[in-house]
Amino acid sequence: MNVDKDSIILGIESSCDDTSAAVLINGVMYSNVTANQSIHQKYGGVVPELASRAHQENIVPVVSAALKEANVSVSDLTSIAFTRGPGLLGSLLVGTSFAKSLSLSLNIPLIEVHHMKAHIHAHFIKEKKEDKPTPKFPFICLTVSGGHTQIVWVENPLQMEIIGSTIDDAVGEAFDKAGKILGLGYPAGPIIDQLSKKGNNKKFDFTYPKAGEFNYSFSGLKTQFLNFIRKNEQKDKNFTKDNIHDICASYQSHLVSYLLKNLEKAIKMHPCKDIALAGGVSANLHLRKEFEKLGKSLGRNTFVPKISYCTDNAAMIAMSGKFMEEKGVFADLSTSASARIPMN
Repeated sequence: MNVDKDSIILGIESSCDDTSAAVLINGVMYSNVTANQSIHQKYGGVVPELASRAHQENIVPVVSAALKEANVSVSDLTSIAFTRGPGLLGSLLVGTSFAKSLSLSLNIPLIEVHHMKAHIHAHFIKEKKEDKPTPKFPFICLTVSGGHTQIVWVENPLQMEIIGSTIDDAVGEAFDKAGKILGLGYPAGPIIDQLSKKGNNKKFDFTYPKAGEFNYSFSGLKTQFLNFIRKNEQKDKNFTKDNIHDICASYQSHLVSYLLKNLEKAIKMHPCKDIALAGGVSANLHLRKEFEKLGKSLGRNTFVPKISYCTDNAAMIAMSGKFMEEKGVFADLSTSASARIPMN
């Protein structure tokens, strides 16, 4: 590829229940279009088969809308970046197949992107007429989502190492499980965050699981929360209803405290000037506030993405593609979607 010509990357994201497409021109985001799937709300979680069907319906109009908004045609594209994994296999297959077909028809490079690395790369997305600071390498990033909870040492854009991780469930699942127990909607994280604003976060206590130096465990916390609700409702059937704000505030505060407790240990063991937050759960307002307080107390620069770049989106996929395009790291048509892909 001639590095002097414009870089116009189409990013495609389909790892879970959001179909998204974005166009990045010379490292600047010109469009980022996402179609959400509300159908999963009545089931209290993502139904894989329904998700893949919706992706099939959404991907063509979403890509068309992204190209139109960026004012480019498919013939202008220099490469196509897509989420290869991790994620739901059926959903990933839709995006992967579309990207491979378009790459073949246009005879342009194909770039396979690791979904969790892309969440970290979201910090480097630049919008038009925007000049914002970005993390300096190396830095530590706490990536938190419905499927992952990781502390990542980011040596450079393409070299990352997981130094801490959950040994079972992710923090996003801990939020959603609590929401289901409390009879809240899905996804529960934003609802719990909202209800917590009127609550006392010191009203109820929970314990910290032990999972190793920088690791997490949320399976036991989910069980602990279930037992807490059951025990108190046996004493008072109106316990949850009468204490919903304090319950949400206390549980959310505990989860956030647990995340940052291990992150602080990792920062002290892996010196760096900058620390970052990424992933869907990084949209949580309490987490964002406490993360910035932690950074200030440790004398570190903190970086938190815009809310729109926390959740799954194609702009972060295109940004990953930009880093890989610059290094000439491309995939061939034999690549295939994978539900699990190691980061290292």
